[in-house]
Amino acid sequence: MSTLIDFSIFPVNKGESVSPYVTRVVTIIRDSGLPYKLGPMGTTIEGEWEELMAIVTRCFKELKKDCGRIYMSIKVDYREGGSNRIVSKVKSVKIGQGGS
Repeated sequence: MSTLIDFSIFPVNKGESVSPYVTRVVTIIRDSGLPYKLGPMGTTIEGEWEELMAIVTRCFKELKKDCGRIYMSIKVDYREGGSNRIVSKVKSVKIGQGGS
């Protein structure tokens, strides 16, 4: 099974730049060992549902330590039998961009 989440989380009461908080979250994601891709508006992670939800929970708890208000967005794509979809989904739509 393959589940992809596109995940964003950040505090909304910490000023204009929240990159130090996002760095804390990305560290948790990186340390999970799951495949991920950092993007400008969120991070995509691939794994089993339970693993992904555990990461989301850890990220929330990390920011909750010192953030009084947190914004979070999660998009989910589940597919039975899939693997390495974090790469293959992008490759499959690059036809119009000079890819194959």
